Amino acid sequence: MKHAPQSEEELDELASEPDRGVIDALSRIDGDVLVAGAGGKMGFHLSLMLRRGFDVLGMSNRVIAVSRFDDAAVREKFESRHLGTLSADLTDAEAVASLPDASAVFFLAGKKFGTVDSPGILKRFNEEMPALIAERFSDSSIVALSTGCVYPFVERDSGGSKETDEVDPVGDYAVSCLGRENAFIKGSEAHGTPLSLIRLNYAVDLRYGVLVDLALKVRAGEPVDLEMGYFNCIWQGDAVACTIRSLEFAAAAPEPWLMNVTGSRILSVRDVALSFGELFGKVVDFTGSEGETAWLSNAAKCHQRFGLPSVSEESLISWVADWIDHERPVLGKPTHFEVRDGKY
Repeated sequence: MKHAPQSEEELDELASEPDRGVIDALSRIDGDVLVAGAGGKMGFHLSLMLRRGFDVLGMSNRVIAVSRFDDAAVREKFESRHLGTLSADLTDAEAVASLPDASAVFFLAGKKFGTVDSPGILKRFNEEMPALIAERFSDSSIVALSTGCVYPFVERDSGGSKETDEVDPVGDYAVSCLGRENAFIKGSEAHGTPLSLIRLNYAVDLRYGVLVDLALKVRAGEPVDLEMGYFNCIWQGDAVACTIRSLEFAAAAPEPWLMNVTGSRILSVRDVALSFGELFGKVVDFTGSEGETAWLSNAAKCHQRFGLPSVSEESLISWVADWIDHERPVLGKPTHFEVRDGKY
């Protein structure tokens, strides 16, 4: 059983530790790997897992992390772990055209928060930017991160949306995420580009995520909103490993590899909040009541192919409680998972 990280250094090591499946997948990559949007919440762990996997294999493939890198300290964190970095605006066609060739590309970039009144920004970042990447790297294999928000709300008893279910995005952000998927699919159709689309529901790395949002509210004595009464989540390290391993199954349109990535259970906001209350010794206050539906995903396809997550939801709740109770750093970037109108 994995033990709870006690520092950011331990967290980074655990969240970027490549398992046997990741190492086997990397052994079949012939060439460099580029991570577009590496400065976001998952980028460092994904880039570092790639680097560590290649190192285990004794392979010299470069891992090139691409982001704006406005914060020099963030860039230094990558470079200190022997990750190549490039500063680039991925919405700029000339900047994208100048990026180095790569055998495989992981696309993590996009825009969500602060876009409620900015449909132009959503289109630019979540539809036009992916189209630029799809065209520039038409000869590469591409793994593109998407979201479970492209599905409609479903009832808890449904078990969550499957990859074969119809999409019905709620709100401009979710619509733009479907536009991101379509941009990559069109590129794959035009050029035969192998493509994997990952619909992720709530990765948790102890400094951010749905569980962190709930833990912080409970510990601070703030009421917990129950309107979005249920959710999925997954340990960041497991989400990263599944994303990397999906590269092996990338296929050209009209049937690209499409996979939900999340935990094995549907969690109740009420039950999780009460668990945090017990762990913190706090009385939990609630507002509202559980809606009949929520954004929920069924990740059976992922689990059948790659196995269940290495960190269970129960362990993850315990880890988050320990992290928050010891007042270790958090990113201060709430998920706003409770939003039901899709406006961010």
